[in-house]
Amino acid sequence: MGLLSMLSLIWGIFAIIGMAVAIIPFLGALNYLNIPFAVFGLLFSVLALIVSSKKELAVAGCVLCGVAILLGAIRLVLGFGIF
Repeated sequence: MGLLSMLSLIWGIFAIIGMAVAIIPFLGALNYLNIPFAVFGLLFSVLALIVSSKKELAVAGCVLCGVAILLGAIRLVLGFGIF
């Protein structure tokens, strides 16, 4: 397994966990930290896709970070950035 691919998957898992915590009422402001974290994770996952030989884990990291960005942004819009 490629180390970069594994790290991108772990990064995506942490981004999803952060997004799940930020869905809890009154914790929506955590998305201000989680969305940039997920964006860097997405960039790291794309780098792992380019460099690594095992692309399955890097694709999973891309998907997880993308979902965290999308749902976190929706949560910020619906909660007006605070709630």
